[in-house]
Amino acid sequence: MSNAPKRTIAPEQHPVAAVTPDEASGMTPESFKAVFRGHPGGVAVITADAGDGPVALTATSVASVSAEPPLLIFSASSLSSSTPTFLKAETVVVHLLDAHDLEVAKLGATSGIDRFADTSRWTRLTTGEPVFNDVRAWIRGAVVNRMEAGGSTVIAVHALRSFIARDPEPGAAQDALVYHNRGWHRLSDETRIR
Repeated sequence: MSNAPKRTIAPEQHPVAAVTPDEASGMTPESFKAVFRGHPGGVAVITADAGDGPVALTATSVASVSAEPPLLIFSASSLSSSTPTFLKAETVVVHLLDAHDLEVAKLGATSGIDRFADTSRWTRLTTGEPVFNDVRAWIRGAVVNRMEAGGSTVIAVHALRSFIARDPEPGAAQDALVYHNRGWHRLSDETRIR
C-alpha cells in the first residue's frame, strides 16, 4: 500500500464524479447510442433456420464468454424481422467477418430483402443450418440460453464446430472488419498503435 497522499478531483473537474444517481437514470436512447458509436465492434453475421426458412442478421454484439466450455453470446433486437427465428432456433451459425466479407455484412444489415435469394452465396451444413460461403470464419453452435434485456434478447451459444478460411497470423490485423461511428472500417498493420 502506498503512503502517497490521495489526490482528489473536484466534481466540476471530473464529469463522471459529478453525475448523481438521479442523473444517471435519465440517460436517453440517443445519448446511449452516441456513447457506443465511438466504441468499435467486430462484425459478424448470424444465421439460423427454425423450419420457416433461413434468416440472417449483422451484429457487432458477438462476444466470447468462455473457452471451457466454448461459449459466446450475441443480442437480437426485437425490431429485427430475424429475431422470431432466433427465439425458436436450436442452433445458429456465427460468421466472424473480415474486410473481404463486407458484402455479406451489408447483406445481413439490409432490411426488406431476401438475404438468401442468391443461392451461389450460401449453402447448408449437413446439420441444416445456412452458412455463407468464403467468409473468414464461422462457428456452429447450440443455443443454451436466452435472456430478455430491454428491447433485445441476449442469446448464449455453446460452440460445437468451427471453420477458419483466413486465419490471421498471431499479432497481425489481417483486414479485420469493424463497425465504428456508423461506418465500416478495415484494420491493418498500418492502423496498429505501437
